[in-house]
Amino acid sequence: MLKIKTPKTQRAARALEKRAPKLVENGKKTLILHGTKTSSMLNDVLTQIYHLKRGNAVKYTKKNKEIRPFESGGETSLEFYSLKSDYSLFVFGSHSKKRPNNLVLGRLYDHHVYDLVEVGVENLKPMESFVYDKKLTPKIGSKPFFAFIGESFESVEELKHLKEVLLDLFRGEVVENLNLAGVDRVYVCTAISPTTVFFTHCALRLKRSGTTIPRMELVEIGPSMDFVVRRHHLPNDSLKKEAMKTASQQSKKQVKNVSRDVVQGKIGKIYMSDQQVGGMALSYDIKGLKRQRREAKTKNSAKEDQAKKRKTDS
Repeated sequence: MLKIKTPKTQRAARALEKRAPKLVENGKKTLILHGTKTSSMLNDVLTQIYHLKRGNAVKYTKKNKEIRPFESGGETSLEFYSLKSDYSLFVFGSHSKKRPNNLVLGRLYDHHVYDLVEVGVENLKPMESFVYDKKLTPKIGSKPFFAFIGESFESVEELKHLKEVLLDLFRGEVVENLNLAGVDRVYVCTAISPTTVFFTHCALRLKRSGTTIPRMELVEIGPSMDFVVRRHHLPNDSLKKEAMKTASQQSKKQVKNVSRDVVQGKIGKIYMSDQQVGGMALSYDIKGLKRQRREAKTKNSAKEDQAKKRKTDS
């Protein structure tokens, strides 16, 4: 039987609590890895992706001989890294004669490989080769727009899968509301053919349009490259069904006799039984009663004085 270890320190308990399943999950982190052999162009590609994902990615420069994502047993090291550092996305680069400049994009579920997309990289243009106004440089961690151009993204199975992985890889944290002024980048993916996608990164420039909605202009800031789809691996139906489960949001338990008002705020009702004040024995030491007795005494003395005056007058 497996021994269940419990955290011995508060720090370990907090770390496990952060990794525990939540109703609203944390942002996905990306692990960038090198294979046994990589070309200079592929090294540049991995560096460019790391710069795009800065803040939510970690790049390992050590060569990994044991990682072969599409082979059985070759994903063990990937799953170990995911379990150790809590990563749910990975980018793996390798180079060989059969598959030059090979890039594997993958997702993990419950620290196991969920799906994979293998692409070949061609016609790379790094960020340094683009000339533009540096004021347009997107901020780290900003939310992007996505533009998928071409019918192949809806009809070709490989490109549909690539679209899902790219969205998960570059979209960042999921938010409900978005401020248009804070959106400063766009990822443009154009389907050139059923197997080739042109990928580029653009900055967003907002200009006056005479209406409440500004006019948008795209300024290419790089990197840009061509993705040639080679292999892809989809999850089986049972795993996909399990990964797509969503926890139903439990409504807060209603508290009795408590209501909220816009003006008065929180209002509470208190139940009190009948006090039967009329039948209670009152003490004569109460200050209020002493005042009444004094007032009654002065009234009686005034009446007596008036009666004496009448007698003397008569």
